[in-house]
Amino acid sequence: MAISRRDAIKFSGLAAIAATTVSVHADSNGATAASKRVLLAPAPVPAAKGKRVVIVGGGPSGLTIAKYIKKSNSKIDVVLIDKRPVFMSGFISNLVATGVLPLDFITHDFLEGARNGNYNFLQATVYDIDRTSKKVYTNEGSLKYDVLVLAPGIDYDYSKWSKGDIELENTLRTKFPGGFIPGSETLSLKSKIENLEDDSVFVQTVPGGNYRCLPGPYERSCLIADYMKRNKIKGKVIVLDENPNITIKADGFQSAFNKLYKDYITYMPSTNITSIDPHNQKITTELGEEINFTDAALYSRIRGNKLLEIAGVSKDSTFNKGEANIDPFTYQVIGDKNVFCAGDARPMGFSKSGNTANTEGKIVAANIVKYLNGENLSRANWKSPLTVCYSAVECDPLRAISVHAEYSYDDAKKSFGFANAGTMEKWDGADGLAGGKGLKEWGNGLYRDLFA
Repeated sequence: MAISRRDAIKFSGLAAIAATTVSVHADSNGATAASKRVLLAPAPVPAAKGKRVVIVGGGPSGLTIAKYIKKSNSKIDVVLIDKRPVFMSGFISNLVATGVLPLDFITHDFLEGARNGNYNFLQATVYDIDRTSKKVYTNEGSLKYDVLVLAPGIDYDYSKWSKGDIELENTLRTKFPGGFIPGSETLSLKSKIENLEDDSVFVQTVPGGNYRCLPGPYERSCLIADYMKRNKIKGKVIVLDENPNITIKADGFQSAFNKLYKDYITYMPSTNITSIDPHNQKITTELGEEINFTDAALYSRIRGNKLLEIAGVSKDSTFNKGEANIDPFTYQVIGDKNVFCAGDARPMGFSKSGNTANTEGKIVAANIVKYLNGENLSRANWKSPLTVCYSAVECDPLRAISVHAEYSYDDAKKSFGFANAGTMEKWDGADGLAGGKGLKEWGNGLYRDLFA
């Protein structure tokens, strides 16, 4: 029996589990297709005493939704699933990677969040979702749901660079990870920075599209240059930006590049990479430029996590493949109102950032509670998430710039854009010092909201 690509994704890593069954179901066109599902006992969570919401993904979005559903209605049963044993944030991770803050600043306990939020946490890997029977399959067992929330975040899309070469993609992921999926990539980046020496050339790429954490690559470039400067390392940071200009806080970052790091940072906008030789550590651009480097964080374009494809709720878009196919005003999957998608997997042009996911999560939680109460969600329920983001540009003393923005929908363009946006980009005075203090307070406030 031939196994489809979708089935192959589902069953990778599960070959050791022998007990399987075969079922036949109809696809959207009425054709039959074979699928395999592993027969496991129910997952080790208490039986639901009321309506159950299962949340897949324990990032800022999933954690917020779990907590605020229970805060709104304690009778709703909530199970949060994540494959990681501990939480590590992407926000503030650049300060950890460059040694300014300790690792435990961004590392937190899922179980603490579950205890304080009065929901269940299941450490497990989701490998299949049956939306007909409303069942989630994990390596720890299966769960029934009344409402499912998919908040699995992003994955990298190396196709523009690899052109289908899996060996090249694997080498790039292993040797030069982008550093925007927290965990091992954060530790790898920290090690790379700590091993910088004289004459080191560190390349930081900036992808096109609505990538995760718009200011992140520019902040990281500043902080790596700052690390070189503080430690008297004669090196270079080369920023290869696919975009024609710095995508956010442009005045603040450009000023820092020019005034603080003119001997360290080379910024190259509108740079399209045509090939990467990871073994000889050389990048070639479409203009024929050859850039040799000693180390790099090669941040590719992004796509929605492949779990969305497994669940059959993804759509393709120009830049970011596989984002969730949802009603942008209610967060419900088109054709299946029992499934909500949130966080960085959603297709709206909101910032893919921890703070945005946190404020958005409260809106999604309120929508779910209304839906379980029998309300019909519509555009009238939509509220704008809020993006508040601090970016460090210097470490000693700690100075930061910031942005504060809401969003609005343009009916003519049929898209979302910034509304009531403001920035603080003067880093070289009292405002920058206040921004540095505000950055740490902002981070601690997010952690309190997610876990306390």
